Amino acid sequence: MAELEYGPVDIYVVSFEGDRPDDATLSALGELMLGDEIRLLDLLIVARGDDGTVTVREYEEFRDDFGFTIVELEASGVIGDEDIDELAEAIPPGTAGAVMAIELLWAKRLATAFAASGGEVLQVERIPATVVNEVFAAAANVE
Repeated sequence: MAELEYGPVDIYVVSFEGDRPDDATLSALGELMLGDEIRLLDLLIVARGDDGTVTVREYEEFRDDFGFTIVELEASGVIGDEDIDELAEAIPPGTAGAVMAIELLWAKRLATAFAASGGEVLQVERIPATVVNEVFAAAANVE
């Protein structure tokens, strides 16, 4: 089997204060992209008004402001209008969030190896980092 064109994609909805992610978050995202760990497929800023109205800013509208001048999205538009409507529900009224489609390049390499050996990924579960940390902290307190 030939190498897969794309690997698994995670969709993140991340809230933040103000109208954009902070510089440290943007810097970390940029480092991961330059380090070939992830590929940013799509990125939107979604604001939810106090009355529930949703405003969407496309990547091209804010990329220069965020310092992503050398980053081209691989598949801009992969997050569709129906996705935005559903994902925007997680953003509290009066706040904004980034909605990102991130391809996991390490997982693409692994999925390609599985496929080449005849293996098939049947299911993947993601445990959020906050939950993992809470579980390990609770376990450490028990000891």
